[in-house]
Amino acid sequence: MLQLSVLREQTDLVVAGLTKKNYKNAAQEVAALLDLDQRRRQVQSEHDELQARSNSISKEIGILMKNGERDKAESYKAQTTELKQQAKTLSDQLTALEEELQQALYKLPNLPHESVPQGRSAEDNEVVLQHGEIPTLHAGAQPHWDLIQKYDIIDFDLGNKITGAGFPVYKKQGARLQRALINFFLDEALKAGYVEVQPPILINEASGYGTGQLPDKEGQMYHATADNLYLIPTAEVPITNIYRDEIVPVEKLPIKNAGYTPCFRREAGSWGADVRGLNRLHQFDKVEIVQIALPEKSYEVLEEMSTYIQSLLQKLELPYRVLRLCGGDMGFTSALTYDMEVYSAAQGRWLEVSSCSNFETYQANRLKLRYKNESGKTQLLHTLNGSALALPRIVAALLENNQTPDGINMPKVLHPYLGFEKIG
Repeated sequence: MLQLSVLREQTDLVVAGLTKKNYKNAAQEVAALLDLDQRRRQVQSEHDELQARSNSISKEIGILMKNGERDKAESYKAQTTELKQQAKTLSDQLTALEEELQQALYKLPNLPHESVPQGRSAEDNEVVLQHGEIPTLHAGAQPHWDLIQKYDIIDFDLGNKITGAGFPVYKKQGARLQRALINFFLDEALKAGYVEVQPPILINEASGYGTGQLPDKEGQMYHATADNLYLIPTAEVPITNIYRDEIVPVEKLPIKNAGYTPCFRREAGSWGADVRGLNRLHQFDKVEIVQIALPEKSYEVLEEMSTYIQSLLQKLELPYRVLRLCGGDMGFTSALTYDMEVYSAAQGRWLEVSSCSNFETYQANRLKLRYKNESGKTQLLHTLNGSALALPRIVAALLENNQTPDGINMPKVLHPYLGFEKIG
């Protein structure tokens, strides 16, 4: 959530940032929000003035009663009763205005970092680097949705029978590959200094608002309405919310957490070739890394996280590229996002497997996640997260890129985790 002080003091910068993110009617929306804030401040001032007058008269009543001026005291009491009623009316107005202002602030996305390129869609994203050789497949090579049937390792029909489309059943070597990747990713995170946590996969509304999924992504989350809980779209949400309403001692920064969870996304409105097979699911497994850092260190931390995620792809021997997302393709809460994409040889295209983002103070302002600087002043921290990694498209690329006429070779780094070297 953007800070009101930034909206008031750097209005032009805010409008320019929102425009870069292709936020419609940015100038009008910001002007309306600032007008609402001015009305709130005016009502607050009037309320405070009435309270001060009421308190002053109350003191006078005590003096009058002590001096025996009962009639005058009774007159003053009538005044305080009227003032209290007026103050109550203003207090109700203030509560309504504060709620309206809060909801308006929730609807504004984060501002992009100055390095974010202009653009409206994924076609305008900037390729930062590319690593690895694009594999050349043998004649008759197949996409992963055919390979998983051939080797009977993932069953979409069973998942559809049990739950519905987008909920596959992993079995045999497919199930072992899932477990191997999860354990590999977690072990690598521990080596890199992350603390492993296993959070709940259901969150309350406060957690959804805290990291910005609510109200923006409400329609994309599964909602358990009886208890008003949401299935998490990513482990970022519960892990970051561990620190909601906290003042973190500086000596504990940066905080580095990693966690494995299943993730759930309705993916409402998704269609086309990119949803086939493992390319887009309603339930999938992912290891997430989350850091909480000092503002002056957060972009250094972002580069460190990006380098770490790339190291996983290198160990899996997957060709990949890193994109800096343009304003129009960035997430609602992000100030700067790097996407990592692996090349899927049988499909002949790049597949996103990780997003690594700095949210600056946007989430921390919602979470009230703070620290005290050297002068003892309370300041907002910066939050960051990255997929390290999401499994479905990693599996798709591993199957497609490593297929041979007599089986699918697994990268050496996974052999100790798998207990086998080849599928088939």
